[in-house]
Amino acid sequence: MYDFILKTAASLYPKLKLENIKNNKGLTPLKLAAKTGKIGIFSHILKREFDESHTKHLSRKFTQWVYGPVTSSLYDLASVDSYEDNSVVEILVYGNGIPNRHEMLQTEPLSRLMESKWKKFAGGMFFFNFLFYLLYLIIFTLVAYNKKSDKELPFRIEYNTMGYLYVSGQLVTALSNCYFFITGVTPQDLRGFSVCSLVQGALFLVASGLYLSKRPEYLGFLVLCLALSWVNLLYFSRGDKHMGVYSIMIQKMILSDIMRFLFVYAVFLFGFSRASYGPLDDNELCLKPTFASISYTTLQLFKFTIGMGDMEFTQDYQYIEVFYILLIAYIILTYILLLNMLIALMNRTVEKTPWRGVTVAITILDMEKRLPRCMRKWLRCGVDINLGKNIEDGCRRCFRVEEVNWNKWNINLGIINEEPGWDQAQQPASDTSTYTGSGSGNRP
Repeated sequence: MYDFILKTAASLYPKLKLENIKNNKGLTPLKLAAKTGKIGIFSHILKREFDESHTKHLSRKFTQWVYGPVTSSLYDLASVDSYEDNSVVEILVYGNGIPNRHEMLQTEPLSRLMESKWKKFAGGMFFFNFLFYLLYLIIFTLVAYNKKSDKELPFRIEYNTMGYLYVSGQLVTALSNCYFFITGVTPQDLRGFSVCSLVQGALFLVASGLYLSKRPEYLGFLVLCLALSWVNLLYFSRGDKHMGVYSIMIQKMILSDIMRFLFVYAVFLFGFSRASYGPLDDNELCLKPTFASISYTTLQLFKFTIGMGDMEFTQDYQYIEVFYILLIAYIILTYILLLNMLIALMNRTVEKTPWRGVTVAITILDMEKRLPRCMRKWLRCGVDINLGKNIEDGCRRCFRVEEVNWNKWNINLGIINEEPGWDQAQQPASDTSTYTGSGSGNRP
């Protein structure tokens, strides 16, 4: 039905580009299919191909040549590539609630387009950012470790080599954390590393303000910032397909499973600590901390949660049987039930999270958005190809993909270029050498 509408509109109104019409939310049919997670119509639009000469300009996929199980195709990148604003790639990558989001990102040509971007520029930029962040960590650690012995704040500047190096390290650390804070408050959406960068920069700014105000409390914020800076180093492990799963799973578990666990556990801990505090008498002559103290009771119940509790009782209990019942119920609910539920939820999170595709796509788009417009145009994937005199659209930006399918041999070649590589002398080299299924293919 969709193809019939396109063909009918093209025959009645040849100058009307039906698929470029946007709805009230600024979405074309392709973008609307991506936004709503309609993977069937989404895949059909991306791979739509007509062989008739009068409707070939409506195609988004053009078969260039076929040789046995190998097919070389050109995919139209209009409204797909992240070079354009509000593209299909951006909608899928930043749309957390989109159904079938992971499956649509694996649809051709999106999967190979992301792979080409990673190899072309994003991988190198990611490695450079890793080296920069590692250098920042080393400088920050050295500056924090070589704290001056002066008690007066701020520390006096020493006019020697070590003094100049110390001040230079402070400036590098301050500028880096300001950059982290700015990038943390201006992402596409607050998540993961952006939130950590925001908190890290905020801690350093607070520590700097207290330091300049001659307040010794700056040291606590500085230590927290240093610890979080080293933890954020895990972000760069996502560049490796073997190590990246750790940072992604830790992020997923902290934001979902552990947050829910801590909420329920806090209710149990507060409730049982107050209940255990009730049946006790406060003995003013006793100097040793006992369960008659609410803070000590909370601490001891937390130790029971991790299996380190110690059954120490005094003579101040009025209803020791009630205390036993409360303690046993608390151990069953937290140490046995809650912790095992947390482990089960973590296992489910690991199993249902296809981390690789979305994570790499988010990283690639983050790297691309940091580039100026001229650099993005220069590094743009795909090639400008004139698809033939019968095509009204003329030159299009296309992405070449080679696919190998041993289960389907194309014997009806149709209207394609019979000689593989006929356009190698006229068109730029291919951006990618990709295939699906088994077998192998050469670069076009």
